[in-house]
Amino acid sequence: MLSASKKQNLIKKFRTHDSDTGSPQVQIAILTAEIEDLTKHLRDHKKDNSSRRGLINKVNERRRLMKYLEREDAAALEKIKDELKLR
Repeated sequence: MLSASKKQNLIKKFRTHDSDTGSPQVQIAILTAEIEDLTKHLRDHKKDNSSRRGLINKVNERRRLMKYLEREDAAALEKIKDELKLR
């Protein structure tokens, strides 16, 4: 789980306007941070299958959001991919 301060920092960095908390860009950034944390956890705890299932769900959710953003605003997707170093 992300700490509240880390989540707020991500929201401030990737928001599209001042009161934005749920745009696809923000959601992708938050999911990426959660995926990184879960990946680190699973390196130490290889048999934690419930966390592995949660990781797979988060990766799928991020993939769906990225496909949506590609349809709606391809330039924004490329920008967020570069900033988060995603493929």
